Amino acid sequence: MAKNINSSVLNLKPINKISFKQRMLSYKRKPLSFLLLIIVGLAAFLSAAALIFLMVYILVKGIPNLTPELFAWEYNSENVSCMPSIINTLIITCLTLAIAVPFGVGAAIYLAEYAKKGNKLVKVIRTMAETLSGIPSIVYGLFGMMFFVTALHWNMSLLAGSFTLAIMVLPTIMRTTEESLLTVPDSYREGSFGLGAGKLRTIVKIILPSSMPGILAGIILAIGRIVGETAALIYTSGSATGTATNVMDSGRTLAIHMYVLANEGLYTNQAWGTAVVLLVLVFGINTLSAFIAKKLGSKKG
Repeated sequence: MAKNINSSVLNLKPINKISFKQRMLSYKRKPLSFLLLIIVGLAAFLSAAALIFLMVYILVKGIPNLTPELFAWEYNSENVSCMPSIINTLIITCLTLAIAVPFGVGAAIYLAEYAKKGNKLVKVIRTMAETLSGIPSIVYGLFGMMFFVTALHWNMSLLAGSFTLAIMVLPTIMRTTEESLLTVPDSYREGSFGLGAGKLRTIVKIILPSSMPGILAGIILAIGRIVGETAALIYTSGSATGTATNVMDSGRTLAIHMYVLANEGLYTNQAWGTAVVLLVLVFGINTLSAFIAKKLGSKKG
């Protein structure tokens, strides 16, 4: 058995050498392909280098400013604590996902599983979703201010901000979920139908678990946009410094807290410290979501 394994490994080495030589000969015959390879590799290197530089720069500037006063439970002009903003951020994130995920996933299920192929309404919905994804966040903020804050008399509150953000992230969740549902092989559906399962049971028991990693990927993108949003929330949730006791209270998120501190010019060091907290928070949420997606994927396998 060991001899067979060793011989198979030895047999693989010439194949790898030959494939590499063939690749180099191909590049010599087509120098444009080699040039394109260099450009793509350089673009990937520059992108990774820019990301690493940005993270290192924020950490170097912000970590020395992480003081106990920055995490006090109450905000005042002496400690400019970010703890109320952390709590408000978590509340807005959970509330926004509670609003957007059911609608986004439900719309995606309709488009992928129930709508007929070639339906003109489906094309219109997809076009509108892609259009909404490209609208600047300040436009959403003005809409939320005029509709939720003024017309519905919700005033500046976490509820108004959450509904505004839900409209913003809804196209992202819907499109990523739809693409994930479409990648599930039709044999899964046919096998379930063959065993006597209905349409709804097939979707709940077979289709959704199989596409859960893709759905979570869309939710992760939505969380990143929610946590880092400022323009839409300034006009809807406001910039109150305290911790919101209910969804009708005004409160600032971490991103708004950092923006206000930097804009005032008096607490620049604390703004850098808040940037580190925001970076760690986003990284932690994304890591947790990726871990859940991996666990669900392993269970599916």
